[in-house]
Amino acid sequence: MSHSPHDVLADRFVRTRAQEALLILGAALFTALLAQVAVSVPGSPVPITGQTLAVVLTAAALGPVRGTAAQAAYLLLGAVGLPFFAKGASGWSTLTGATGGFLVGFLPAAFLVGLAARHGYDRRWWTAGPLFLAGQLLVLAIGVSWLRVKAGLDFATAFQKGFLPFIPGGVIKAVIAGLIMPLAWTRIRPRAP
Repeated sequence: MSHSPHDVLADRFVRTRAQEALLILGAALFTALLAQVAVSVPGSPVPITGQTLAVVLTAAALGPVRGTAAQAAYLLLGAVGLPFFAKGASGWSTLTGATGGFLVGFLPAAFLVGLAARHGYDRRWWTAGPLFLAGQLLVLAIGVSWLRVKAGLDFATAFQKGFLPFIPGGVIKAVIAGLIMPLAWTRIRPRAP
């Protein structure tokens, strides 16, 4: 059996609902783990983290529905008090605070990256890299808009604090993910019928 053009990586392995649930939980935990890779940005309430790398990788691997479910699980687990957000933060106040838009942005980014992966955009580095950069830019756009409103900032200040410092890291994470996913596709075997 060859790869369907509409498969994502998880489709090659998932056979039961329990496996599907474990993949979703694993993706949420992977996002929580990479959230702890955090570097403060001087003058910004938003740290540079590994979260968006986890978002794009898991969304591409799981597809739009599972990928979005994984990020929803991540947000819910962090909101109810597990130290899953950047630097061990948690709680509804983090999710609804000035930086919460970056977290909420994981949901549409996961859906859109997963949808593009369902159409094969994660299989070649020349389409995967731009896809993963676009997913991160979507998170930043939602986050900076939320930051502007919640912190009462003008657009230029919000852009300077919540968007501009994150472009270099976003490019690096897009390159990393853009190399990992096509490589993963070359390593998997077709699922037996």
